[in-house]
Amino acid sequence: MACRGVRIRVATRNAHKLAEIAEILRPYGIQVEALGAEKVEVQDDDVANIARRAAEILCSQHGDCVVVEDTGLYIKSLGGFPGPYAEYAYRTVGLRGILRLLEGSRDREAAFRCAVAVCVGGSVHVFIGEARGWIAREPRGSAGFGYDPVFVPEGESRTYAELGGLVKNRVSHRARAFTALAKFLLESCKCGERTT
Repeated sequence: MACRGVRIRVATRNAHKLAEIAEILRPYGIQVEALGAEKVEVQDDDVANIARRAAEILCSQHGDCVVVEDTGLYIKSLGGFPGPYAEYAYRTVGLRGILRLLEGSRDREAAFRCAVAVCVGGSVHVFIGEARGWIAREPRGSAGFGYDPVFVPEGESRTYAELGGLVKNRVSHRARAFTALAKFLLESCKCGERTT
């Protein structure tokens, strides 16, 4: 048996993120569309709890196959800051502000952690993806969005923004979380229909 017609609705206002998710899921044949509702901003230090609770709220309003994604950037020498508040930090202090906080720091180790929650049949399932790496000393590259110009994943010397979408979408925290979601949806045939 196979599964076809798998479709999810993602709660995000970020067109770049939606396009990236669609590109990650394209090889799996999963259709991605915007939910048309804002993600509920839940305050918590754990991205998994944030994604789970936001999915529960949105699913109660919009039904099954709603997906919520939440990502945190954890910088070791800053005590894990900005963590799940990465989007807020980006909007308020930007890349230059984060780099200023790291001035003089030799330890630039960081990790992106992504939690993806999907609601199906009244249950919420959460998938985690993580990419370890470090923060560059200055922004580099022109591809991507957000922290892509300063995050260098393990095993690379280039930032996400220098790697470009094709490579980033194979190695990123978001790729790992959404790949786990794709396997779950296709194996269980959630959000799609079984064929023989």
